[in-house]
This record gives sequence, structure tokens and C-alpha cells, in this order.
Amino acid sequence: MARKEVVVEEVAKLMNNTKNIRDIAIVAHVDHGKTTLSDSLLARAGLISKELAGEQRVLDYDEQEQARGITIKSANISLGFTYGGEDYLINMIDTPGHVDFGGHVTRAMRAVDGIILVVDAVEGVMPQTETVLRQALKEKVRPVLFINKVDRLINELKLDFNGMQQKFVKIITGVNKLIRQYGAPEIRDKWQLKVEDGNVAFGTAFYKWAISYYSMKKHKITFKDLYDQCKAGEHKILQKKAPIDEVILEMVVRHLPNPLEAQPMRIPTIWHGDLESDIGRSMMKCDPKGRVAFMVTAIAVDPHAGEVAVGRLFSGTIRKGTELVLASQYKTEKIQQVGVYMGPDRLPVDEVPAGNIVAISGLQNIYAGETLSEGEIEAFEQIKHYSEPVVTKSVEAKNPQDLMKLIEVLRKLSKEDPTLKVEINQDTGEHLISGMGELHLEIIEYKVQKEKGIPIVTSPPIVVYREAISKPGPEVEGKSPNKHNKFKVKVEPMEESVKKAFDEGKIDVKHLKGKERVNVFVEAGLPRDEAKKIMAIYEKNILIDATKGVQYLEDIKELVIQAFKEAMKEGPLAKEHVSGVKVKLTDATIHVDPAHRGPAQIIPAIKRPTYASLLYADCYLMEPKQNLYVSCPADYMSPVITEIQSRRGQVLEVNQEGEAIQLKAKVPVSEMFGFANSIRSATQGRAVWYYEYAGYEKLPNDLQEKTIRSIRKRKGEPEQRPTVKTFIG
Repeated sequence: MARKEVVVEEVAKLMNNTKNIRDIAIVAHVDHGKTTLSDSLLARAGLISKELAGEQRVLDYDEQEQARGITIKSANISLGFTYGGEDYLINMIDTPGHVDFGGHVTRAMRAVDGIILVVDAVEGVMPQTETVLRQALKEKVRPVLFINKVDRLINELKLDFNGMQQKFVKIITGVNKLIRQYGAPEIRDKWQLKVEDGNVAFGTAFYKWAISYYSMKKHKITFKDLYDQCKAGEHKILQKKAPIDEVILEMVVRHLPNPLEAQPMRIPTIWHGDLESDIGRSMMKCDPKGRVAFMVTAIAVDPHAGEVAVGRLFSGTIRKGTELVLASQYKTEKIQQVGVYMGPDRLPVDEVPAGNIVAISGLQNIYAGETLSEGEIEAFEQIKHYSEPVVTKSVEAKNPQDLMKLIEVLRKLSKEDPTLKVEINQDTGEHLISGMGELHLEIIEYKVQKEKGIPIVTSPPIVVYREAISKPGPEVEGKSPNKHNKFKVKVEPMEESVKKAFDEGKIDVKHLKGKERVNVFVEAGLPRDEAKKIMAIYEKNILIDATKGVQYLEDIKELVIQAFKEAMKEGPLAKEHVSGVKVKLTDATIHVDPAHRGPAQIIPAIKRPTYASLLYADCYLMEPKQNLYVSCPADYMSPVITEIQSRRGQVLEVNQEGEAIQLKAKVPVSEMFGFANSIRSATQGRAVWYYEYAGYEKLPNDLQEKTIRSIRKRKGEPEQRPTVKTFIG
């Protein structure tokens, strides 16, 4: 029998012993060594040879991942391990570190109860380390720490024994500070990391050794031995004494919770239903005999099985033929196959009980974030992505006959990756794909052309702007084309605290209803009388019904909401999304006869005065910004700063550590195209940099007019910016 089939048999047996299950993810900043570490764990389970571990990077099975040497999407694997005379099942997800693929990390956090946070000993706690740890703590996922590439401190930085220990202390202190900052009050102190508690390990994934407090006592290794043997290059000795898989596994088993311990803490955070209901109690207990409650955290598209939903089973047991309700679509479908992932392969199993990560196929039109259950239940809280797509490209099929195929492929890719936005413009026939950055879109293009075999033509990258207002606009009256309906509309900037609540994902638009929604908005800073009158929410804008006693308004409510959404989707300045605006409908006169108040009458009667009020309110463009982090030798500081400033960047911090400097700056996304080549030549390839989404800020006044004209021209609109008279005569 092939090794993988044997492993699946082992896994199927272990799935029933919930006490010995660990659902974990390996997370880190890009290039800190996650996939190299996961190789050693695969070798331990007998899936690859120990000699190849660290070089094979099995879970980077995607062709692009191997070519670029980075992880692009999360990979799932279920492994059986024996430790301390007991058998354990580790359901593991290897996640990407590159900021463009941060959405995969966010989604993986919902499926797991613990993380191994990998930190490069030389680079220390980096921006993406902070981001992934913050996401884990928000979902109440417990961390343990592995400080990787310890050999670099000795051989590259030439640190002495004390210097090495100080570096360790600095990293542990940095991570603990983040746990205090972002952890909920009940976990801040309990989850602190300490060497003597054994929840911190040091080592090098490439040379396959690691030590923790327990292994140091067990194998009688001191930090001094580690330092001396590392300096002498005696990695084989360390590998024999303290193999990395043994040490990391021991840390996972001892310090990360099983589903029985984790779910009572996590369920109240991610599910807002009644905890005393049958399904609530079943999830809190992780009961395999309860009704099924399953959250989809990723979609994989299999050429034979179609869409495969991967996720966490919080209650019940899933079998082939189980009928599940799709919460967002109010429909029931039957499962055709149940399986577990072994990296690239999905292998079938008969059934999977609660507490496991599982793959199911046979469900139609499913998406990441969906709640599946036996019978209807309250849906799980939506998975919130912290950054927004800021770069767009237009995509067209080279051959017209490939058009339908292209639409289908783009639709599937946006399902697999919800951070990719796809817009199909029926009028122009072009498709717009928006992603987190240049690399994100490059990977999507590669998949369409090479993997799916569709030749495409793409435009240069375009930046996604937003439109906003700086003051309240006046009340403006709009009339329907037949003059039988009148509406008075005015706009106001949203309160800063409400904007912040939207940005931080505190306002869950899909699942908030009635009183709960009112309370969330009031807490965020919206006046209660406005919060009670919200008619619709769209893209961080709200529509408020401020009318009194208007007849027939209820009959045309859907058209009013549609008009509001259309106005917010394409603002008056440059047809970009509007953001942070309250639109108030203050009065209306509506014709008694339904024949005189159809879409062609109502929609323009609301859109046009909304646009006019936005222009009166000093509508302006906002541009996306990124925080840029650069580290390079001190000699190159000046050319790096010049390069950043030439791109309208603002240098915020410069820190020097030994011969290296770390620099933090804020830069506009629009100026960052081609940055990689420029920074390489400015520093002779000695700089390392990364960036993260930093939100939208006002575009400088001197660039407003020029940018508006160029966007309008690109979209086939008259270049001249519109005036109030354009919309109301």
C-alpha cells in the first residue's frame, strides 16, 4: 500500500480522539522559514525523506511557488505523530508570509486553534509578523514561538554568546508586547511566552535542529554548547541531539490547545448565536454527536470534483450524503465526498468528526466564509480582511472565442481567493481584476495564461482611488424625468469613529440586524436617531431615511437603495467608489400610480441630487498608501531616502542597529510601480524591503485635477470635471 494511503488510514483512526488533536498553522513574515520548517514535520510523518527536508519545500507545490521561492497560498496537511507513547493528529496549514497573500492567513486563522509563529533571528519581529499575530489573537488562536536561522547570528552577524542571548530576549519581549497589546484581557497574561515555560524554541529549520527548555534539560544541552557547535558548523551533532521535528512537536502538544479546550473560548468570539441552544452547546463541547456546524475557510478548484470547500468542523460528524444548509443562500445540498488534504492531494475518508479540518465536495456556488449546517443555524461571523485591493488591471482575451472561458476562470479564481476582486463591464467588454499589489496580479495573470491556457492582454497596473467629501453638502432636490416624483437629498461626512469601525471590521454588514445593528453603530459614534433610520449600507457609506410621513416610500424602497448603491459605486468626480459618506433622504413626493414610479424614474431622481450634493460638499480624491519598510547597510541610507522622497514618500522612522539601518516610510501606491528595480540599483542589491496596506489618504491638491482628468479619460468620460449643473439644471 502506498505511504499516503497508509497515512490516511492512520489519520482516519486518530480523528476520533479529540483530546489528542491539534489544529495548527505555521505563520511568519515572508522568507522567515515556515515551509522549510513544515518539511521536517512531513519527514517525521514519513511522507518525505529526512535528508530532503528543508530543501524540498513540499507544501510549496504550486509551480509559481517553487519558481519564486515563496508561499502563495495556504496548504493543508493532516499528519499522525506518536509522542510520549500517545498518538496525536496534527492538522496543519502552511500559510504565506508575503503581504499580497495575507488574505490566506486571515482565512486560515478561523480553522485553527494554535499557531507556530516563526521569526528570523536576524530580522526579528517584522511588520507582517505583527499582522499575522494580531489576526491570530483576534480569533483567540494561541501562539508558540520558534526563533529560526540562529546560525546567522553567529556566522553572519558575528555576535558573541551574550549578543546572541540579548537578541533572543529582544525578540521574545517584542512578541510578548504584541500579545499584551492585541490579546483579549483574559489571555494577555496567560499567553505570555517564556523560555522556562517551554513555549519558545530556537534553532535552524534548514539544518533541522532546534532546542527548547525541555530538550535542553532532556539532552543536557546548554546555550553555550549551542553557540560553540553552531560556530564550529557542527550542525549534524545538534541535529542528532535535538531534531527539530521532536522539539517543535513537543512544544505543539504541550502548549497548544486541543479542540475540547479551544472551542469554549473561541466559539463566543466567532459565533454570535445563543450559546445555550442545542447547537451552541454542541459547538462549545466539540460534540461529534451534535448537528453539523462547519465554516468554509478556503475554496480549492479540483478539475474533476469541481469546487472543494475546505474548513473547520466545530460540531457533528460529516459523512458522504450528509445534507447541509448553505446559510447565505437558504438552500440545502448533499455532500458527495469527504476527504483530507495531504499537500496537493485530497484523499477520501468515510467520515470526519468535530474538531478536524476537512475538505468536502459536491456543493454548488460556495465561497470562503460560508456557514454550512444540518438545519438552519446562526451564521458564523464573517472573516474580515484587513487590507483592500489597491491595484487594478484590465484583462481581455486575445481570442474572442475564449471570452466565456475567461469569465469562468476569473470567477473561479475570485472564489479561491476572496481578496481578488473581479468586475465584468458588459458595456466595454473588458474585465477588471483588483488585487493587493503587483505580485498578486502577476500570479493571477500567470494562472490564467499558463495553468488555464487562455492567452490574455493586460493593461499596465492602475491604482484604485476613492472619492470622499470634506464638509456637509446642502439639501438638493431631484425630479424624475416625468416630473411626477421629487426627492430631497443631502450628504454629510461620516464620523471619524464610525469610519474607523468600518476599517477595523467591527461593523459586520451581512449579519447585523435590528437592535444589534443600531447598538453597534451607536457604540461606533453614530447618533442614535440616525442609527435607527439606516436604510442601507454599501462600501463604507450609509443611507439614512430622514423623511417623516412620506406616502408610498416603502413601495419604492428597493429602487431608492439601488440608486444609492449606484451613486456610491461610481462617484461624480471620476467614477471611483465613494467612501465615508452619509446620504440622507430628507423629503419625497411620490406619485400614487406605480406606472409613474418605475426604475427609469426613481433611480435618476435620487442619483442626480446625491451627485450634486457631493460636489457642493467639496468632493475630492483619496489615494491608497502603503507603509514601506527598508533595511540595508548604513552606507546606502542616503540613496534609499532619496528614492523614497522622489516617489512622494514620507520617511517616518530611521533606526540603526550595528551596520544596518531600518527605515519606515509612508508611500503612495501610485508611485511604487518599478520600485523593486530602482531600489536594487540604488543599493547594489543590498536592500530588503516589504510593505503593508496603510489605508486611504487625501491626494495632494496640486495632483487632484490632473488625476481626475486622466481617470475620466481612461474611462471614456469627458475630461472636464463635472459641475453641479451637470446633474441638476
